[in-house]
Amino acid sequence: MSDITVPAMGESITEGTIFKWHVEEGQAVSQGDVLLELETDKVNLEISAEEDGVVEKILRKDGDTVQIGEVIGRMGTGGDAKPASAPAAKEETPQAQQPSAPAAAPAQPAAAEPARSGEGEGYLAASPAARKLAREQGIDLDQVSSRDPKGRIYPDNVKNHTEAPAAPKAAAPAPQAAAPAAVSQPGKPAERTRMSRRRATIAKRLVEAQRTAAMLTTFNEVDMTAIMDIRKRRKDAFKEKHEIGLGFMSFFTKAVVGALKKFPHLNAEIDGEDIIVKKYYDIGIAVSAKEGLVVPVVRDADRLSFADIEREIATLAGKARSNTLALSELQGGTFTITNGGTFGSLLSTPILNAPQVGILGMHNIQLRPVAIDAERMENRPMMYIALSYDHRIVDGADAVRFLVTIKEMLEDPESLLLEG
Repeated sequence: MSDITVPAMGESITEGTIFKWHVEEGQAVSQGDVLLELETDKVNLEISAEEDGVVEKILRKDGDTVQIGEVIGRMGTGGDAKPASAPAAKEETPQAQQPSAPAAAPAQPAAAEPARSGEGEGYLAASPAARKLAREQGIDLDQVSSRDPKGRIYPDNVKNHTEAPAAPKAAAPAPQAAAPAAVSQPGKPAERTRMSRRRATIAKRLVEAQRTAAMLTTFNEVDMTAIMDIRKRRKDAFKEKHEIGLGFMSFFTKAVVGALKKFPHLNAEIDGEDIIVKKYYDIGIAVSAKEGLVVPVVRDADRLSFADIEREIATLAGKARSNTLALSELQGGTFTITNGGTFGSLLSTPILNAPQVGILGMHNIQLRPVAIDAERMENRPMMYIALSYDHRIVDGADAVRFLVTIKEMLEDPESLLLEG
């Protein structure tokens, strides 16, 4: 007999949600077969069988929140896996017949007992995340029931507790009945779905970034004529030589690195009362995936060629959309670039990717009339760019000059080669 446990997944991840079991109790599996998919704040992880055997017991179901190291299932291994199913059935029968009533009795006290034995014991049986959620909701953990065999309480138990009494309470106070207005209107179609763990984490992190940082945004516009001319002239030869297309992201990544070298405080983070200035350039590239926005990181971007950057971005974007990114590919970025122009955005104010203190927003390219001099006007391909920054350590003057530097480099692409 062996346990199926939740593996360690990095220092910043302490729990996950069972997204889907791919096996059933009694099913035979081989080493390497996928048992279940676990959803974390950042990526989905497949947990595979470590050896041949039979899935004897599934302890936690789809949608349950589980902790690192927790036993979520059990497997029979080796030669005793098959016979175990027959004797197990025989052994369970006497147990079910003899203490039939007691077997059901401990199941309920196991969940309800902490409610009678005092607050201390209830808190010992609850995960840290459940305790925090209960404090925020003003809920007594002694009143929260759990289906866990050992009576442990998890965040989903607290959430279910808050949702269960919602109907009777909403009927009493009239002011609260107005909150779920969309649900209370008869004949109006609506659908309620729970946020995925990643979507909930994205929401939490974005709100946290706005709450903790003194975030400001400055704007400029770039004449993309020179870059579009280079791409037009070089794209076929570039693709033939490097087997990858020459996109806009390599130009912007190079320009960002060049500007970060001139304004290092935008390549930093705040740690308490200290400023940590990074001497390396790991650039996060925001990618929209089905489960939500992710920001994989292009490592040591200052050392990569245009082709290397394009190739790395294409690889990371493909992994993001197929949900196969590793945690290491999402951690440790020093600055982020996000491209809303892909979806037609003309202008936006990007939110910081904490603990970073700067993020560059790219937007849609539009033909607009531009004054060449006092006499002439031309239609030029123009792009608005935005820099959101943390005013706690980045002065407004430096932020504006940083964005102007990026503009100048993009309008003179040869300078990007000089910046290395």
